[in-house]
Amino acid sequence: MQERSTDKVQPRRSVLYMPGSNARAIEKARTLAADTLILDLEDAVAPDKKEVARTQVCQAVKSRGFGSREVVIRTNAPDTQWGAADLAAALDAGPDAILVPKVSRGSDLQAINAAAYGIELWAMVETPRAILGIAEIAASSRNLACLVMGTNDLIKDMRGKPMRGRENLNAALSLCVLAARALDLAVIDGVFNNIADSDGFHAECLRARAFGFDGKTLIHPSQIAPCNEIFTPSGDEVEFARRLIAAFALPENSGKGAIALDGKMVERLHAEAAQRTVALAEAIVARGAQS
Repeated sequence: MQERSTDKVQPRRSVLYMPGSNARAIEKARTLAADTLILDLEDAVAPDKKEVARTQVCQAVKSRGFGSREVVIRTNAPDTQWGAADLAAALDAGPDAILVPKVSRGSDLQAINAAAYGIELWAMVETPRAILGIAEIAASSRNLACLVMGTNDLIKDMRGKPMRGRENLNAALSLCVLAARALDLAVIDGVFNNIADSDGFHAECLRARAFGFDGKTLIHPSQIAPCNEIFTPSGDEVEFARRLIAAFALPENSGKGAIALDGKMVERLHAEAAQRTVALAEAIVARGAQS
């Protein structure tokens, strides 16, 4: 569910796309360690398989059985021949969220918002227009919970070329993280295409976490474990966060804006970040126990 405080933190470290036309893949998804599953009706499904995929995905969602995994349906874009039927079927199935592709303006979500009936909406950010209007998009719907980067489509529309360090996407990535944080939304990084390049994937996950992303979209189950590890607060991080919270809770530090801890000056804003670190770590442990 949507993140709105440290009392209710939803881990979204690993967000795995699964092709909706592949029944075996959907069944396997029930056993994978991904935090979130995106059952895809769009890019991963050939045109002649769209209706079969819609039926399979919605039946799977209605049957539940995904444990603590968050389940999201990605529909086809609203202006395609499948969009309206996808949306109606997805709403009826009742997933945790519906991921809307090709969101380029706030009005793209406003048209869907009235029909959502409380189901969270996620927005694919994958066009230059979306990047330039990201603040408007982030504020456009009361049901919007998450922004998802579509970096492959964005590079294509930019007429750019993939760069190993994604230097040509730095501005777009930062703008999306800033918009998400300003509106208290989750934000998920785009996919890494070369499944065989484990070193490259590891490096890109580290950079994504450093940018402030909550997690990363994935295209293969082999990417789940390293992604989860990188986006999980380390034991040292959690231990320091607990000590920082405890230090500010001491009577002698009441009302102080900054204190010394381990020879370093820390501010109350660091205590607020520490509270989220601890909450995320606890939510990850709880999720593992429920899977």
